[in-house]
Amino acid sequence: MRFAVARTVAVLAASAGLVTVAACAPPEQAGAAADTPAATATSAADLGGLDKLIEAAKKEGELNVIALPPDWANYGEIIKTFSEKYGIKVNSAQPDAASQDEINAAKQLKGQSGAPDVFDLGDAVARANVSMFAPYKVATFDEIPAALKDANGTWVNDYGGYMSIGFDAGKVPAPQSLTDLLKPEYKGKVALNGDPTQAGAAFSGVVMAALGNGGSADDISKGVDFFGQLKAAGNFLPVDPTPATIESGQTPVVIDWDYLNVAQGAKLAGKAEWKTVVPANAVVGSYYVQAINADAPHPAAARLWQEFLYSDEGQNLWLSGGARPVRAEAMAKAGTIDQTAYGALPATTGTPVFLTEAQTATAKAILTANWAKTIG
Repeated sequence: MRFAVARTVAVLAASAGLVTVAACAPPEQAGAAADTPAATATSAADLGGLDKLIEAAKKEGELNVIALPPDWANYGEIIKTFSEKYGIKVNSAQPDAASQDEINAAKQLKGQSGAPDVFDLGDAVARANVSMFAPYKVATFDEIPAALKDANGTWVNDYGGYMSIGFDAGKVPAPQSLTDLLKPEYKGKVALNGDPTQAGAAFSGVVMAALGNGGSADDISKGVDFFGQLKAAGNFLPVDPTPATIESGQTPVVIDWDYLNVAQGAKLAGKAEWKTVVPANAVVGSYYVQAINADAPHPAAARLWQEFLYSDEGQNLWLSGGARPVRAEAMAKAGTIDQTAYGALPATTGTPVFLTEAQTATAKAILTANWAKTIG
């Protein structure tokens, strides 16, 4: 599960869930936009340029997104800015859903007007569902490293960070390593953000645990074993953490992305001393994946959303949320990056590990076979 948050951003406040919207959509309207030229456009040039894409998107008037909490990598501000910039209503469904939930919703609502237009997915889930995505190259496509995108734009990495341990310094001692979490001081206090067989953050949390316990990116079984040890010690807390559970003290230790834990610390300033540490030599990096639903009911708006996210404006909005934008290097060279936010990113010790496609597949198989029986 993503980090669930209170829906305080105005543009999101009145949004209905996609399931509800779809259920009410007249059959004749469902998927009506799929027949427009935008549905097959692989770049803005196919529609006559960015201005024409904007015109088509405004005509559609809406964009359906899913699993985007406002406090996740600054998505609240990103959605608000996009909506106000283009006058497009953003319907945000299931903000605390996992990556697999996005895919499930798209399959269940296929052909309906409330289906997701776009996806924001963990790498493992994205790679398993490429056939559902529409290829599209944004204007800045060439500035995205080749290893972080499909050559045809079917999927493209967007923002990322490093796995970390967030903790309430007033309730637990500062952990120096993953193994510290096995100590009695952490009994009933360690939460993982989601189910690693479904949620990208939890998946990478298990990888981090593997690296911190003698495992490797090629074999994450020691990460699964570590969580089994946490459970046996009574330290694993089977609660999906949220800002509310953190503020109430229910989840005083949270394994999650550094940008989420850092943002939580800023939010709790004056209320709690929430700190973030990236374990030394267990640095797991990952980018989330953007993709367009091949059956998007608003195909022009879906493509304009991608253009916005990969523009300097969109990339800096992610950066201001503590996430590392995929075009950071190119923007730094061009002098278009937010230098203050860029310099404030958490420091790390050790070489970051990014799983390859083969390693991700192997890790997913290990989790599928062992997670439930280890933790369940």
